[in-house]
Amino acid sequence: MTFNDFRERGNVYLYKSKSRNLGILKLLNLVVSLTALIVLAFYYGYPSTPQSDINLMNIMRFSFGFYVSHYLIKLLYDFHPAQFIKRTWIEGIVMLILIIEGVSHQLFNTLIHVPIFKALNISEGADLSILFIQIYFFIVVIAELLRKGSILPKFKIHPAVIFIVSFLIIITIGTLLLMMPEMTTSGNGMSTINALFTSTSATCVTGLMVEDTMVFFTFKGQMVILALIQLGGLNVIAFASFLALAARFGVGISQHDVIEDFVNKESYLSGKSMLGRVVKWCIGIEIIGAIALGLVWSSEIPFSSFGDRVFSSIFHSVSAFNNAGITLFTDGLTHPWVATNWLAHWVITILVFIGALGMVALFDLFDPVQLRTRLRSPWKTIGFATKIALYFSLILVAIGSVSFAILEWNGVLSGMSGFGKLTTSVLQSVTTRTAGFNSVDIGSVGLPMTFLLIVLMFIGASSSSTGGGIKTSTFAVIVSDVWRTVRGLDHVQLFKRTINSTLRSRAYSVLMFFILGNMVFLFILTITEANLLESGKFSFIDLAFEQVSAMGTVGLSKGLTSLLSPAGKIIISISMFIGRVGTLTIAFALGGSALETHFKYPEGHTMIG
Repeated sequence: MTFNDFRERGNVYLYKSKSRNLGILKLLNLVVSLTALIVLAFYYGYPSTPQSDINLMNIMRFSFGFYVSHYLIKLLYDFHPAQFIKRTWIEGIVMLILIIEGVSHQLFNTLIHVPIFKALNISEGADLSILFIQIYFFIVVIAELLRKGSILPKFKIHPAVIFIVSFLIIITIGTLLLMMPEMTTSGNGMSTINALFTSTSATCVTGLMVEDTMVFFTFKGQMVILALIQLGGLNVIAFASFLALAARFGVGISQHDVIEDFVNKESYLSGKSMLGRVVKWCIGIEIIGAIALGLVWSSEIPFSSFGDRVFSSIFHSVSAFNNAGITLFTDGLTHPWVATNWLAHWVITILVFIGALGMVALFDLFDPVQLRTRLRSPWKTIGFATKIALYFSLILVAIGSVSFAILEWNGVLSGMSGFGKLTTSVLQSVTTRTAGFNSVDIGSVGLPMTFLLIVLMFIGASSSSTGGGIKTSTFAVIVSDVWRTVRGLDHVQLFKRTINSTLRSRAYSVLMFFILGNMVFLFILTITEANLLESGKFSFIDLAFEQVSAMGTVGLSKGLTSLLSPAGKIIISISMFIGRVGTLTIAFALGGSALETHFKYPEGHTMIG
């Protein structure tokens, strides 16, 4: 009997129990992962004891052993093991690492990565590695449940509902974690309102903070904020990229199979899926940004260790690319340690600009296949959506930079060198639309520039990005329609393309949504924050700035965020959440299949203007 014959007989024998056993393992996988994550949360959130450390390690050993066994069983049941390993190579690498670590612990009573982290002077390396691996496996479990033929797809859930619920879950978990004692330097945790506000701001990649991230939070608290930014940013990018895919192929709401094609039937992290591609590009860009920041940080920053320098680089790279605007420096980039660290400012500016372009535009601009195609066929240009994202972003950056330099040359820019003024003007123009990094005191910016900053925040970033606002695509369509009206043209044209009436209607719908949303919440804020306005320290324009910044998920503030009343913090939190999920869900709803009718009412006519 040959090996192939033996293998074939084995497959036939195993096939009888394959479906039942793998189904049981899926459920056990979910239970084990959730249990381990809950234990980890309590371990990181509350002071540890020798006994709790022992209990944690026992749970980790069990969970890691289960993960390895689960992977090997799936490998055993697969009819094509080589293809399975190739298809799940990321998971396979992690399993190999776990096996090596397990053998090392049994033979030498230590984990291999511990001395490596100690050599890099990263004191909490062992804890971090366990946390990252657990989070990774939790994502894998969720991905498996969402596969075609598993439990969840049997229930047809609207993708927009999935998107909103996922944000609510992340925000809730983040709130509970930030309320734990070990997350703050005081050892008392955050109040419920402040924890909810901070979790919402980080998850919605806004950046408005009621506490100083540098001094208020411990390393564990900063890690939670970093995780919320990353999860929230990837969630937005993934859903927005899916919308772009759906729009390109005219997919309706009821066609749920496109979601399975988007995430791929095998795994969220599979290289064949669109989502896997998004995750790899995002993490790759963040790693490059972290390396660049690590090289250009000012010598004036008193990093306690090399590990501290690495963490700070990763944190700011993730925050910048995801347009979060949260920093580990008091008062942002105006802190004396980095106020004149111009190279770091430029790295952050570039990361914010790239993140604000959107993944669809990045794929079109920098994907090797697309680059080779354009080199072989020079007549092929970048896509229509990419042109809008790139050209309008550059135009808005130019307008913002020149305006900031002219209006604030003798204002907040006074005392800076010429290169410093240029850097600051560009950084504030780029980050004002999306991220909220500030290298000057925004509260000292004059009224004319403040008004222009509100306009830039209102427009926001590009589609399929983590930035907020009405988006450059919406702005471009509306401007083109206005230009058509002024010129008396027959059709709305942009970059030698005709924009149909449906697209124009969607653009105006998003615009009205943002205008009405800001008006309603600003009206409520004038009631809840009446004491702030009556004190004379802040004006109505400051309050409007805060509201537009929240709903545009920008994160800039005139300095009143920490002074908001509990009701005001709730209103701003709702604004951040609606600003984050609102435009995407509206775009998805408007992009769905319309009810076909075979009649129409007589045309009506009225005066406009």
